[in-house]
Amino acid sequence: MGRKVTFATCSLNQWALDFDGNLSRILRSIEIAKCNGAKYRLGPELEICGYGCADHLYESDTLLHSLEVLAELLESPVTQDIICDVGMPIMHRDVRYNCRVIFLNKKIILIRPKMFLANYGNNREFRWFSPWSQPRHVEEYLLPRMIRKVTDQVSVPFGDCVLSTIDTCIGSEMCAEMWNAKSPHIDMGLDGVEVFTNSSASYHELRKANQRVALVTSATSKSGGIYLFANQKGCDGDRLYYDGCAMVAINGDIVAQGAQFSLDDVEVLTATLDLEDVRSYRGERCHPHIVHDHKPYHRVTVDFSLSDDNDIDLITHRPMEWQFHSPEEEISLGPACWLWDYLRRSGQAGFLLPLSGGVDSSSTACIVYSMCALVCNAVRDNNTKVLQDIQRIVGDLTYTPEDPQELCKRLFTTCYMGSENSSEDTRSRAKDLAAQIGSNHINLNIDMAVKGLLGIFSFVTGRVPQFRASGGSTRENLALQNVQARVRMVLAYLFAQLTLWAQGKPGGLLVLGSANVDESLSGYFTKYDCSSADINPIGGISKTDLKSFLHYCVEHFQLSSLRRILAAPPTAELEPLVDGQVAQTDEADMGMTYTELSLIGRLRKVSRSGPYSMFCKLMELWKETCSPSQVAAKVKQFFRMYSVNRHKMTTITPSYHAESYSPDDNRFDMRPFLYNVKWLWQFQKIDNKVSDVELARAGY
Repeated sequence: MGRKVTFATCSLNQWALDFDGNLSRILRSIEIAKCNGAKYRLGPELEICGYGCADHLYESDTLLHSLEVLAELLESPVTQDIICDVGMPIMHRDVRYNCRVIFLNKKIILIRPKMFLANYGNNREFRWFSPWSQPRHVEEYLLPRMIRKVTDQVSVPFGDCVLSTIDTCIGSEMCAEMWNAKSPHIDMGLDGVEVFTNSSASYHELRKANQRVALVTSATSKSGGIYLFANQKGCDGDRLYYDGCAMVAINGDIVAQGAQFSLDDVEVLTATLDLEDVRSYRGERCHPHIVHDHKPYHRVTVDFSLSDDNDIDLITHRPMEWQFHSPEEEISLGPACWLWDYLRRSGQAGFLLPLSGGVDSSSTACIVYSMCALVCNAVRDNNTKVLQDIQRIVGDLTYTPEDPQELCKRLFTTCYMGSENSSEDTRSRAKDLAAQIGSNHINLNIDMAVKGLLGIFSFVTGRVPQFRASGGSTRENLALQNVQARVRMVLAYLFAQLTLWAQGKPGGLLVLGSANVDESLSGYFTKYDCSSADINPIGGISKTDLKSFLHYCVEHFQLSSLRRILAAPPTAELEPLVDGQVAQTDEADMGMTYTELSLIGRLRKVSRSGPYSMFCKLMELWKETCSPSQVAAKVKQFFRMYSVNRHKMTTITPSYHAESYSPDDNRFDMRPFLYNVKWLWQFQKIDNKVSDVELARAGY
């Protein structure tokens, strides 16, 4: 009958400027798509050059090499007899566009530029691209000579057009266009387009997958149609992890789901669907009642059929329930995959982590353990690329990892850096966790180094600073804490560089950080302490979520030592012990709980609240537990801490992006780092409001 069609959509682990690797992965995905019977293959956004090229997109070399890869794809026998939809930057009339290039049998059919650019969150597409701002307008794109030699074409259609095959009509939208209020699929569907494709570079945030699924299903639930979603996966070279989730939907139902977290560099998702299901859905529910008066899309026709006459034995995919990961599973898997990509692409031989026995560093350790578990599982599943990578990393071409503990011993060094202010409890907690995950654990004391530095200071100045407990000032107390913290950073890098050398092994280790998003937000860490590292897998995750993650690890990985860590109060252990017990706690130092700080962080970033707006919202949210004056005190305390410490974010370790309220100064949270920390106008406004409320409650 010629109405059943097999489509292929992909998640590819592309790497910015890795043109050889990107080409290889694209070709491999096309091979798999063809083997599975697909006649249309969709890939991720900017898959040829990699999405994360950033300012390299200004360079003519990036455009040149992208065209060279396109020429290789056009000439490859792998790409014959299948419509290939690939992403790359294109310069048209001296303007740079983010484009889809659709080709078949050495001929480019059309080039579709992105119309709605992503310019929020971590995205800055307006910096490098211009949007195609002419709906339904098509121009002639003159092909470069290197492409003409392959295609024997002079020009191809360029613009907002759709592809018409013998049996259906296909329209493209790209990533952010699906999230836009005027998504192209709306008008395309009304104009008879039956298949919508979306090539994305959508990065992971906790609890974000459900938004994507809702958008894809809603795109076809109102007026019918087939929706293909492709996404990048992996670490593209910076703080983001692209989390796959390729999917196929029809008439509001998901029929195929790809993996969200995986070590597979190439994942191809295929689905066979019946075009008549779209037509009957529209015929009954939509089109008889629709008045359609907009300008029609320009259709580029191609003499090619996606279906065959003899399709009676093809089994179509049926609706399914999307299987979502819990936030705890997302923390276990996303940062672990990010660490794996960073490790194998950095050329280093493993990780070193200062392990304090607290929630944060223990969470980082568990993520490394999760990474080792993923590697072992991938090897058991015959992933030859993962096996080759791990053999190269450990320097043993005969090695095959058997279990996560054994792999941790080869890749992961943990180091407890105790001092006279450290308790035996934290020391034993760190030791027990290291033993359970299998890390190479070092136990050392930093007192000698700290006393040496303080001795130099005392020799030069003639003064001996004291802790507050011994009568010292606040400034002395803070300086004595900071010198301990900074010594730990220096020692971490020393051991990272020389630990393997001391063992007679080649290579160095990446230093891992473990400051959470709430501490970064408030500045509750020492600049250039152990928060200063090469990378930080938990820097975008809240304390609340990290605790839930550790509870998950207790059950999922059978790490019983985490129970003691979870039961202990968070502490920096930088002030003297009292009767051998910890007297300093994080929440007492900050003047608020981590739960309160997490809510404040969301109000500041996600709800875009300044001091006064935040006070008004919290007065309502906390009315059962706090008086207006107490709410005011907490808001003022936060903004003082935040503004005094904002400068620390300019040097913060690159962290895995996981939260919508991340204070990362790099590009996600662009704000000053020198403030008037008195906030005179704003705090006076809060005080006036407190007075008004208290007078009203008193009956005046």
